[in-house]
Amino acid sequence: MNKYTKILISIWLPLLIWLISSYFTLNSIESWYMTLNKPFFNPPNWIFWPVWTFLYILIWISFYLVWNKWFWKNENNLKTIYFLQLFLNFLWSISFFYLENPLLWLINIIALWIVILYNIVLFYKVDKKSGFLLIPYLLWVSFASILNLYIYLLN
Repeated sequence: MNKYTKILISIWLPLLIWLISSYFTLNSIESWYMTLNKPFFNPPNWIFWPVWTFLYILIWISFYLVWNKWFWKNENNLKTIYFLQLFLNFLWSISFFYLENPLLWLINIIALWIVILYNIVLFYKVDKKSGFLLIPYLLWVSFASILNLYIYLLN
């Protein structure tokens, strides 16, 4: 597979996950989400779009760097963890915004955090830059986990 095909797939895979999960998110932001009690440190709604845009760019660059070096050559664990973190990210949007299930989204985000951490470790072993590129993602999900816990407790 050539370099440009890898870049396109690397971009479109996380972007597709983001677009599909956005469909479930957008309908609830102005309705159900607005009715929730939120902690004082809850960021304004407008911040989520640029943050997630930035994070998805880092995710696709990280994936591309690993894929370009090694991704399909060996280790099924590497592929499984990468796709699992994308899937859990997608499920979080559905459980939070579409299903409106506080316990489910809390469990989901904890699982997502663990899988992202493992993903960083695996990617770092293949390409140090790709591992470092996922650290902002882990930090944001760490913040989101605390935010989720507070929203869960307040509601």
